[in-house]
Amino acid sequence: MNGSLLLFSTLALVTVATPGPTTLLALNHGARHGIGAALPGVAGAVLSDLVLVAAVAAGLGGLLATSATAFELLRWIGVAYLAWLGWRLLRAPDAPPPSASDAPDGLPGQRAATVFRRSFTVAVTNPKGYLFFSALLPSFIDTSAPLLSQYGLLAAVFAAIDGAVLLAFAMAGAAGARRFGGPQALRSLERASGLALLALAGGLALWKRA
Repeated sequence: MNGSLLLFSTLALVTVATPGPTTLLALNHGARHGIGAALPGVAGAVLSDLVLVAAVAAGLGGLLATSATAFELLRWIGVAYLAWLGWRLLRAPDAPPPSASDAPDGLPGQRAATVFRRSFTVAVTNPKGYLFFSALLPSFIDTSAPLLSQYGLLAAVFAAIDGAVLLAFAMAGAAGARRFGGPQALRSLERASGLALLALAGGLALWKRA
């Protein structure tokens, strides 16, 4: 494998630690429902990492890079979903801050599935993810060696770092809600998260490929 796995890990950490839709969702879910309730969202984001790397390995990243129609279709699906999530957070009802006992309990099955689906869908409908992996991964792939194991290793490393960072955001959200929480504080977080997601949707709508 060309390059350094340590360098790849560093780039992955910088990338996933930069605030974005999935980190905002992890923070919000942790603050609103507790750490356990945020875990399905972390799992959804981790699965999306594996799907994106697999898609790039299969050539989908190249398709999005060359096909304007495919790129625009995926981009506008992502814009619509981010905008819908932002609007939902702005209209979300008040909720009590999570207690320490919320951490292991999580959410009922239906709501956990919703949290999982939100994080997963946000990632897989963002064309930037495909283009990012298409640009990054080839530098760490040795084309003279078996490709499947190399892509699998890079996907596992990226997913592990992503999961750890998102869990940290969820823990920060839950801790902040317990310390500073109250209906007004949580409502302010909901509004800030909703506005941030709407801003990200607007940024994706205006973003053009280089």
